Amino acid sequence: MDRTERRSPCVVVTGVAGIGKTTVARLLAQRLGVPFADGDDFHSAADIIKMSAGTPLDDADRRPWLESVGRWLHQRDVAGTGAVVACSALRRHYRDILRASCPGAFFLHLIASREVLADRIGGRTGHFMPSSLLDSQLATLEPLEPDEPGAELDATPAPDVLTDLAADLLARQLH
Repeated sequence: MDRTERRSPCVVVTGVAGIGKTTVARLLAQRLGVPFADGDDFHSAADIIKMSAGTPLDDADRRPWLESVGRWLHQRDVAGTGAVVACSALRRHYRDILRASCPGAFFLHLIASREVLADRIGGRTGHFMPSSLLDSQLATLEPLEPDEPGAELDATPAPDVLTDLAADLLARQLH
């Protein structure tokens, strides 16, 4: 590949439950014309049962899940298709696991107030993550560090506006 040829990016849309990761990631993947995956789909049945019962996952639970998401990203990166995945990746260590599989991954960290998050979680249906786990997610959250490839975006605008902002940000950051 020569320097003028642009590769499609591998983007991980991160943040706590209720932030809008899946919605924004799906819209961003459509905008970029790249494959989309929801990190929730990579959880084991045991993880889903545990979270549904209101018990947060520990690092031992999360590692195989993150490695699976990382493999999916790696496959798309090697194929040159790029990808967008919605994945909480709340801690630096978790993002490091993803970067081990896909070193060029860009992390788009969505942020909002606890009140906004609680309202969103309370209003959604059909999701295994109970609102009782929001505080544990906020306690676990480690913002992106300066040496991590990525950026934060305020998640309060409407999803289409947020997707426009994300696409513009990626165009500036990655090209």
